[in-house]
Amino acid sequence: MYVLIGGAGLVGLELAQQLVNLGHVVAIVDVDPVACRYARERLGVMAFEGSAVSTEVLLEAGIRKADALAAVLRDDALNLAMVTLGKHFGVHHILVRMRHRDFMEPYRIAGATRIINAIDLAVSTMANAIEYPQVESIMHFEQGQIEVLKLAIPENCNVTGRSLAEIAQDPQFPPDSLIIGYQSHPHAALAIPNGNTVLESGSTVLIVTKPGSMHQMIDFIQGCGI
Repeated sequence: MYVLIGGAGLVGLELAQQLVNLGHVVAIVDVDPVACRYARERLGVMAFEGSAVSTEVLLEAGIRKADALAAVLRDDALNLAMVTLGKHFGVHHILVRMRHRDFMEPYRIAGATRIINAIDLAVSTMANAIEYPQVESIMHFEQGQIEVLKLAIPENCNVTGRSLAEIAQDPQFPPDSLIIGYQSHPHAALAIPNGNTVLESGSTVLIVTKPGSMHQMIDFIQGCGI
């Protein structure tokens, strides 16, 4: 994919690096010549010095052929302008980093296909780390309506040595929940389990659940609710 990034700050440069590692072709637009030079020399991406809300600069950077656009400029007003221009030039996949919630609806109207609230994401991550210290990671989907948890299986817990088919039939297993991933040990590849998969101590599982069931799920998996 050809990905155009507006903004060569920390987020823009880190995003560019990850996309390059994944094999994508990346171009960055930024007014800072030092940042552009760094992007070219250290990351190996194309970098265009100038405003990411200038039609001339965006056309030079190849916005008409871009498969995706990421607006990560220093403020929402600039990001909104870039989203609008991306939509105008026919980019189908437009991502934007939002700093202030007041811009949520304007971003949607302008044509953003994915809006990432950086502040909410950071706050939510820290709050979850405090509230659920035993959970390795939590991902949120559909504005927090669905949670994906990564939980370790300790020794002698409720699910150790049991198959997923048995676990699913347990009346203590929280409703509207599903185990979707299994990692037998930290260095093993993540596998998609089936009903015959047996959970062993020292492994980890990925679980889809509802926010209201998180405590119940943690207690069930780690044996505290029995």
